[in-house]
Amino acid sequence: MSTGLTRRHLLAASAAALAGCTLQPDRDHTGPDAPRAEPLRRPVNTAWVLSSGGPRGFVHVGVIKALEELGLKPDLIVGVSAGALLGSLCAAGLGARAIETLALELQPWALARLAIGVDERLSGTAVADFVRRASPVKSLEHMPVAMAIVAARRRDGEATAFTAGDVGLAVQASAAIEGRFAPVRIRGEQYVDADWTTPLPVRVARALGAQRVLAVDASAHVDRAPPGAERYRESDLRKQALVDADAKMADGLLKPDFGYWVSLSREFRERAIEAGYRETLAQADALRALHVV
Repeated sequence: MSTGLTRRHLLAASAAALAGCTLQPDRDHTGPDAPRAEPLRRPVNTAWVLSSGGPRGFVHVGVIKALEELGLKPDLIVGVSAGALLGSLCAAGLGARAIETLALELQPWALARLAIGVDERLSGTAVADFVRRASPVKSLEHMPVAMAIVAARRRDGEATAFTAGDVGLAVQASAAIEGRFAPVRIRGEQYVDADWTTPLPVRVARALGAQRVLAVDASAHVDRAPPGAERYRESDLRKQALVDADAKMADGLLKPDFGYWVSLSREFRERAIEAGYRETLAQADALRALHVV
């Protein structure tokens, strides 16, 4: 084999490997499109708040599907982590059927890249790329429905609601699970997933001016935890306390039940989506009343 051919093979192999890596996961995003927390420039009557929840977040797809079928629309969507990803697509004008197709066809491992140069093993830059490709609108401030993406400021856990700037980067920050995904640095501050600080950001929606709030809680039904789930009870109860603190401030609450254990299988996704869809339709009258101007 010639030296030139060997070099070409090495270069090709290196390029393929680096395609799945992020070489500067902690670079500071300071450009004009970097996400910003700004006051909303439009009136807000009704807000939907979509919680975090990892794989449980697929339930939001079913809720969005049913709400669309009922002809209901919000003035504002507030989302964190999985709720931020799905909520931003809805706010950008993507229809429920298209969102469901994306959710069912998604290859979760394609949303993670190796992070080089930081303590965390993974980077969520692929999450940002996925959202940018899927979203009809790339900037939060230009979305047909106002959108607030909630992330936690790493140094103190303070909830930050990004309402302007690059939607992909904002979702990446909101979904940066601490200890697993590299934080996202924006204008000098690191941001991470708010799952352990503000998993159901109803207070954020209120602070942005929402008069009525429909909250969608994707967390587990702790009181129905099956045998074998005891080791997760402490963390479940801690998260439940955080959820309850905000849920009591909502005018309507959806918490579909689709079992305790989760997975990334298509069967699980379909089950979560169906549970969200059926629970939402079951509360159709109350939801219509909540959306009356």
